[in-house]
Amino acid sequence: MATYYGTYGQKVQYLASDPSDPQLGQVWYNSTSAVLKVRQEVATNAWASGGNLNTARGASGGAGATKDAALVFGGLGPPAPTATAITESYNGTAWTEVNDLNTARALGAGVGTQTSGLYSGGDQVSGTTESWNGTSWTSKTDSPNTGHSQSSAGASNTNALFFGGSPAGTNAITAYWNGTSWTALNNFNTARGNGVGTGKDYTQALLIGGFTPPVVTVVGNVESFNGTSWTEVNDINTARADGSGAGTQTSSIIYGGGNPFPPTVTAATESWNGTSWTETTDLATARRGSSKGAGGADNSNALMAGGTAPANTSATEEWTGLETSNRTVTVS
Repeated sequence: MATYYGTYGQKVQYLASDPSDPQLGQVWYNSTSAVLKVRQEVATNAWASGGNLNTARGASGGAGATKDAALVFGGLGPPAPTATAITESYNGTAWTEVNDLNTARALGAGVGTQTSGLYSGGDQVSGTTESWNGTSWTSKTDSPNTGHSQSSAGASNTNALFFGGSPAGTNAITAYWNGTSWTALNNFNTARGNGVGTGKDYTQALLIGGFTPPVVTVVGNVESFNGTSWTEVNDINTARADGSGAGTQTSSIIYGGGNPFPPTVTAATESWNGTSWTETTDLATARRGSSKGAGGADNSNALMAGGTAPANTSATEEWTGLETSNRTVTVS
C-alpha cells in the first residue's frame, strides 16, 4: 500500500496543536484531537452587503444584466394607491434615483438591462407596460395578461416574456413582447402567481415556484420553456412564492421568498445547473417580494434589492458566486 511519505516525499508531522501559520498543502496529525488535517483551498458561495436603496420597498420590478448594473422601479404597495413610480439605478456600490415611471404601481415584473428594460403589469393597472431606454420610460401597448404578480424573462425591451400572475388558480398565460406588439404563446402546466422567472431569451426561460389557491399553497414546481411549450423539470428544494432569481435556463439561482398568506419569509438560496437544484448559502436577511426581474447573467451573479422582511427594507445583497479561500480541513 502506498504511503503519504512514499507518494509525496514528506513525512506527516505529529503535532500537539495546529500550526499557527500552515502553508497550502501542508498535512499534519493533531495528537490532541487525534485527527489528520490538511491546509487546502476551499470554494464557497457567499452573499455580500451592497448599498441600500434610497427608498425602502417591496413588490418592485427590476432589471439588470449584472449585479453591478441594475434597476429597481415601482413597488411599496399593494394596493395601488400606495405604490411608487420611483426608479433607482445601481452601479455596484450605490443606488441613484433616475426618471420615474409614468404609472406608479407595485406587483409588476421587469426584464432587460440597465439601459434596455421593460416593466409590465402591476396591482390594479390591467397590463400597463412601459419601456426603458436608459434615460426615460415610454408607455407601450398593454399586455394581454392583465394579472399582477407575473413572472418574467428576457434580455431587453424588445425580447421579453411574461407569464402567470393573478388570479393564481387560473392564470397560466404566456405572452411575448418583441418591442412592438404582444403575442400569446402556449400556457404553462401549473397555473400560479408570484413565481420567479429566469432566462435571458424568450425561447429559454424558467418558471420557479409560486402559489396556488383556493387555500394559498406555495409550490416547488419548476417549468422550462423552449419558445413553444413548457415542460416540467426538477422541483426546487424549498417551495416558495414571492422569491427572486437570476440567470439562464441552464444556470440560475433563486433566493428569498415565502408565503403571502399568512406572511412568512425565507433566506433559502438554491442554484440550478440545468438539471437539478442545490441548496447553498442563505441570504443574510430573509425576505420576500424583492425586485422582480432583477439579476445577473448566470448562477454566479445576482442581486437582492429591497423586499419585505416583514416590513419593507432598503437592504441590498450581492451574490458573489464561487469564492476560494485557504482553510484547515479535517481529513475523514
